[in-house]
Amino acid sequence: MAVACRFCATPLEHGFVDLGMSPLSNAFLKADELNRMERFYPLRAYVCGECFLVQLEEFESPDEIFRDYVYFSSYSDSWLAHAREFASKATDRFGLDAHSLVVEIASNDGYLLQYFKEQGIPVLGIEPAGNVAQVAIDAGIDTVTEFFGVALARRLRDERQGCDLLVGNNVLAHVPDLNDFVAGLELLLADDGALSMEFPHLLQLVEHTQFDTIYHEHFSYFSLLAVQRIFRHHGLEIFDVEELPSHGGSLRIYAQHPDGACPHRDSVERLLAKERDAGLDRLETYRHFSERVHEVKRGLLEFLIGAWRAGDRVVGYGAPAKGNTLLNFCGVGTDFIEYTVDRSPHKQGRFLPGTHIPVHAPERIAQTKPDYVLILPWNLQDEIMEQMTHIRGWGGRFVVPIPRLAVLP
Repeated sequence: MAVACRFCATPLEHGFVDLGMSPLSNAFLKADELNRMERFYPLRAYVCGECFLVQLEEFESPDEIFRDYVYFSSYSDSWLAHAREFASKATDRFGLDAHSLVVEIASNDGYLLQYFKEQGIPVLGIEPAGNVAQVAIDAGIDTVTEFFGVALARRLRDERQGCDLLVGNNVLAHVPDLNDFVAGLELLLADDGALSMEFPHLLQLVEHTQFDTIYHEHFSYFSLLAVQRIFRHHGLEIFDVEELPSHGGSLRIYAQHPDGACPHRDSVERLLAKERDAGLDRLETYRHFSERVHEVKRGLLEFLIGAWRAGDRVVGYGAPAKGNTLLNFCGVGTDFIEYTVDRSPHKQGRFLPGTHIPVHAPERIAQTKPDYVLILPWNLQDEIMEQMTHIRGWGGRFVVPIPRLAVLP
């Protein structure tokens, strides 16, 4: 039975990239789970020949993926700064005050809504992962622990009469039932409200070989071309778009109901033209991606084999989902990387899925003094290199794998 596009139901006949078999990227293991069977699924991305939405098949339900989630947004200083800046600008731009309501979908641990609350603006978070939502609730952020869609949107609209600003950062890619989700956005948004969504930009993924951002927790990968078509189908009009450096290159779109008051900016047409110039509306653009992915794999393996033969020690920094895609695709385990470290205590003491590389606190690096530190969340390399500058004291060097392997002093 052919897989169908999750937006337009066109049969998916065109492959984008095949990354082999992979476990869920956030299915971290405890020590007593290492000898149990792990579930691996095909990590194969397709591109729809009709709407050009890049997407994966759904092998695990969102309930299974997010039941005990290990990603907490507040452990990245740069991401918190990003959230604080957005809250300040959005408050001014949309005239938010004590009579407004800001709703964030996939509000995580309250990393963003805390900055609206500090300004006296009522907030509501929607976060399906109970362990993560509890952190926000404990911090005083009103949070609904459910998955978002039409049913919840209708209930909240009846209770609260819609929201003035509806936010979703890095959630759109995590939604298997895309039509139900976007239809819910249209329902919950107040008649004169504004919607802001952020997501990694497919153009950056293609141009910079960011294949490691493909993992089972991400069901779709978006261009503005595809998102505009999806949103228009559900009665939402994009009136502005910003290109952001976060996550290796993201888009922040702003949308409203078709008769909304926000003026349309030429940023939308400029970016649509840029995507067409890059070929995102042509299937041949997507056919050439796989070979560049395999070249990244070969480069990383050549470096690790060379380091091993030279007697050098290599460790990782970070335990992001993207790192697990990279390591599993390349077949890299503790034979090449002794351990990795992460600032999140929710990951420390666990093991990476598939590769079983142990996760320690960052202090481990100073204790063991490795020759190389492989930065797995390469989108945060500047922040990490600043935090870990002391490795230079014993001659340690940083390694960044994407878009091509680079060894940095």
